[in-house]
Amino acid sequence: MKINSKMVIGGALLGVASVIVLDSCRSIPKGAKAVKPFDKNKYLGKWFEIARLDFKHERNLNNTTANYTLNNDGSIKVINQGFNYKTGETETAAGKARFTGPTDEANLKVSFFGPFYSGYHVIALDPDYKYAMVAGKNLNYLWLLSREKSIPKTSGTTT
Repeated sequence: MKINSKMVIGGALLGVASVIVLDSCRSIPKGAKAVKPFDKNKYLGKWFEIARLDFKHERNLNNTTANYTLNNDGSIKVINQGFNYKTGETETAAGKARFTGPTDEANLKVSFFGPFYSGYHVIALDPDYKYAMVAGKNLNYLWLLSREKSIPKTSGTTT
């Protein structure tokens, strides 16, 4: 059997690219640290997006929410929804999140497109799981989430 060198090189390049893509989902952005300990059961439920660094999949969306529920296989079902103020329509994206390491550390990967995953890292979280800061595969992807539609201007405490 004659082996085509272009096929071998192409296969090797595809393998290297796959390792790089898969590894980018597992690693947290430089300069960030995932919340630990993390309780996925407290994190489940509905979150309101207070602010984000805009990117193409959420462009023109407001009133955006994320709802997290547990799947039977231990993964987390993700339903993101937002109102597109240009088209006047609500957009919904369904995905799945999985831990990339121990489940008590908030390093996950999320997929909305089949086998393609991206990083999802909770890098700040208040003790009552009311507010969260989430980073994506790098710090160009950031979200501030709240259990309520807005964050109070003051917490009612003084320092």
